[in-house]
Amino acid sequence: MQTDRFEQIVTEQTERCMDILTNKAKEYATEDRLHNFKIAAIMQDITPSQALAGMLAKHTVSIYDMCNSGDGFPIEVWNEKITDHMNYLYLLRALIDPSQDI
Repeated sequence: MQTDRFEQIVTEQTERCMDILTNKAKEYATEDRLHNFKIAAIMQDITPSQALAGMLAKHTVSIYDMCNSGDGFPIEVWNEKITDHMNYLYLLRALIDPSQDI
């Protein structure tokens, strides 16, 4: 793959991630972007990072299944799965931020 095409893919993916993260923020009633992970943690008596990891596992399994299926999936499906996975990692990074009040 040529460098310019690779860089284009990275740029498009980064924009896709930001778009979803920004639009999803509007769906939450609370100002805390990490609210769902914190509440899920309380409900399960685990840490918010552990709650996120459990939710992330679903996305990871989905990607593994797609990779191992031998089926051809439309690029839109790949984009959705990859974006979800990347966004969970961004959210994890926010959860482990030392300035984060948990």
